[in-house]
Amino acid sequence: MTFDEIRSQAISEWEALEHSDSPRIYIGTATCGRASGALAVLEAIKSALAKHGIEAIIIQVGCIGLCYAEPLVDIAKPNRPRICYSNVTPEVVPQLIEDYVINDNPRPDWALGTIGDGSVNGIPKLFELPMLKPQVRIVLRNCGLIDPENINHYIARGGYNGLVRALGMKPEEVIEEVKKSGLRGRGGAGFPTGRKWEFCRQSPGKEKCLICNADEGDPGAFMNRSLLEGDPHAVLEGMLIGAYAIGATEGYIYIRAEYPLAIERLKLALCQVEDYGLLGDNILGSNFSFRITIKQGAGAFVCGEETALMASIEGKRGMPRPRPPFPAQSGLWDKPTNINNVGTWGHVSAILQRGADWYASYGSEKSKGTKVFALAGKINRTGLIEVPMGMSLQEITYGIGGGMPNGKGFKAVQTGGPSGGFIPANLLNLPVDYEELTGAGSIMGSGGMIIMDEDNCMVETAKFFLSFTQAESCGKCVPCRLGTKQMLDILEDITNGKGKPEDIDLLEDLAKDVVAGSLCALGGTAPNPVLTSIRYFRDEYEEHIINKRCRALACLSLVSYYIDPDKCEGCLICARNCPEGAIAGGKRMVHVIDQSKCTKCGTCLDVCPPRFGAVIKVSGEEPSVPNKPIPVKKTSKD
Repeated sequence: MTFDEIRSQAISEWEALEHSDSPRIYIGTATCGRASGALAVLEAIKSALAKHGIEAIIIQVGCIGLCYAEPLVDIAKPNRPRICYSNVTPEVVPQLIEDYVINDNPRPDWALGTIGDGSVNGIPKLFELPMLKPQVRIVLRNCGLIDPENINHYIARGGYNGLVRALGMKPEEVIEEVKKSGLRGRGGAGFPTGRKWEFCRQSPGKEKCLICNADEGDPGAFMNRSLLEGDPHAVLEGMLIGAYAIGATEGYIYIRAEYPLAIERLKLALCQVEDYGLLGDNILGSNFSFRITIKQGAGAFVCGEETALMASIEGKRGMPRPRPPFPAQSGLWDKPTNINNVGTWGHVSAILQRGADWYASYGSEKSKGTKVFALAGKINRTGLIEVPMGMSLQEITYGIGGGMPNGKGFKAVQTGGPSGGFIPANLLNLPVDYEELTGAGSIMGSGGMIIMDEDNCMVETAKFFLSFTQAESCGKCVPCRLGTKQMLDILEDITNGKGKPEDIDLLEDLAKDVVAGSLCALGGTAPNPVLTSIRYFRDEYEEHIINKRCRALACLSLVSYYIDPDKCEGCLICARNCPEGAIAGGKRMVHVIDQSKCTKCGTCLDVCPPRFGAVIKVSGEEPSVPNKPIPVKKTSKD
């Protein structure tokens, strides 16, 4: 079957689905949806339909990015827009089916928005919502909209047109198209993709390899996982185009074993493309042959580094090696090798489908196109976003993310995962591109973006991220292995109230030595959280060291709990719930916390009735309270 025939068949199937006489019910069953209970919702939908004898088409889709609103269920009735419902539970499913599917009441009070033309009973269009409207969805163009397990859905929406176009060009022309687009690697370093391909193609050697790096290990990051779960063919098409351009015949997808759903959908997608003649020997009747193997990694963070990743594929311990030679010269099994991450391959397929000029029309002067970020932390609208390069942190945090929960104040955003840096509130207008983030002391990284509010201690947070990278160090080079450990020990002292004034300068000196002396980017970027927290929040370090105070009340060694004698009514609730028996005082007596017994678990604060608010959490100067129980001044009964 020719590709024109394949495409015609796919379009016919897609149009038949879109114009079906049966209701269509779409449910997001990617990992984020499943974590929120989507599979239980799916079973409830099946039960409700069976109860009423309704024949409906159920389609499982990937994550559309609105993770804060999961589980998401869309219902499309014949000749009606597709209505998206958020936070659906198994309990509301029967009512939803009865109200809308049977009785034609779309329940606008439950609806989040509509997908497609028109609106229903004032329900807004989904992509006009504040979180989605500023986005430009290039990589995520199909996520949440198609069945990722049906290759025809991808093809019907333009999929593999880019591969067909590439096969009609010379490999060098494909590389020039990617160079013209301005695409830079989305794995973190931001090296121009076309130039990277060119180096590999020009390297001598008959056999060349191509790798997709799906070893996403940043805490709070899930961009790669979501794309592979929601639209695996976008990545496979990009890999096929790249392989043709550099002359590779062998490809690998290196993915962590903790992504079982992504692996499952990748395996299915590989079978589908092979069945359609899009993978294997003489692809689409050309002289181009290419095969892809999935390699599951054990989750080592250092295997995100190119040379460590290749060592892992070869069956060795995942440890980096010195460069040169670079992978493009001598990589996997000493063959010239090109490595790009999941997001980069997703961009490649779009560029060859739509053209370099179209792609380059988005973004900033030096950073073209869009970037996918995982928006997490202290933010109202968590999820996956894709925005043009150059959008400000202010617009991302408040316009898309909706600001901080509970009216808290913004404190910092960390970009680039645990190896990234903290960017403070006075830099919220900073455009998000490679150069601007680097200038602020952070990095783009693979796309993690964690928001922190006033309740975050920047010293404690720097310690948390450094502890992650220190634990993930492979230990090959001394600056990374021992330097990060010494930095972590100093941070432990500071957060435990044992810091010394000279520790701040020592931390900076150590950090610079680790950056300069480390073999790979893990050590070279691990000090970023420490360096930026000192650069922008030095006063917090000084408070911890000089005043033994943590203003965010996050460092337990610097925090104490007391009971306000003017508010305590002697109700005994805190005393009964204290796991250490550290609270003394009888009924109608002001309770007192024995500081020598208190483990600072915070149970007393949690259980104290809000109408009393008698338990206080402080750091630094101790309040004036009785040292033994005394009669309460008054109670609510007086």
